[in-house]
Amino acid sequence: MPESFASADGVTFTTPDPDPDPAVDYAAQRVSYDRSGLVEADLAPDPAAPTPLAQFERWYADAVQAGLAEPNAMVLSTVGADGSPSVRTVLLKGADRRGFTFYTNYESRKGGQIAGEPRVALLFPWHAMARQVAVRGVVERVSAQETAEYFAVRPWGSRIGAWASRQSQPLASRAQLEARWQEIAEQYPDHGRPDDVPVPPHWGGFLVRPVEVEFWAGRTSRLHDRLVFEPVPPAAGAAGAPPALDDAVSWQVTRRQP
Repeated sequence: MPESFASADGVTFTTPDPDPDPAVDYAAQRVSYDRSGLVEADLAPDPAAPTPLAQFERWYADAVQAGLAEPNAMVLSTVGADGSPSVRTVLLKGADRRGFTFYTNYESRKGGQIAGEPRVALLFPWHAMARQVAVRGVVERVSAQETAEYFAVRPWGSRIGAWASRQSQPLASRAQLEARWQEIAEQYPDHGRPDDVPVPPHWGGFLVRPVEVEFWAGRTSRLHDRLVFEPVPPAAGAAGAPPALDDAVSWQVTRRQP
């Protein structure tokens, strides 16, 4: 059955009723977005001085309130040395004035590609709300202290998993991976302390500093809203670094055609 909820700004959304009979004709699949959309007068925290951080926080709160599964799931796109793109879903673990943070194995495919080309794209696909947030930015590693602080609050099993998995490398069998996990678990038993498992040297956080943040809202007849935050030229920040996401003076909003 469809479910309705009210967003933080009073807008009501209704999730679509799932079709019990999956369609075979892909081209026939259509959804009419009967939403309120997004207009400049609604931007947060103040339409006269909006910021990408405040607008993201407002929409993220709506996604949480709507009960979306893993609202912090975001699609991460990277590019290899040969120019080939790769894409996968990772989990957002921090959003502040600097940008968006996630954690991974630095020796994974994504880690290697970021090391060679530190420009990425992110997408938050909140389909049930007919909303998306698309980000383009530059990437840097977070500090060892920030990584350690986050690693300490992960579940014990996930901390063991960070040691056990040689992410993106070939694996002979599931049994091999589980045996490796058990070996590490015996080495670092669970005593209920944050320091039970040390941080692997190959594991840590990446910070995406946005150079563009687009808020997309579905509308009827495919006349969707696309409001894009871009740095005011010249870009604020030392040495041309992307501006802080809560600095309204350093960002301008452009409406793009759908």
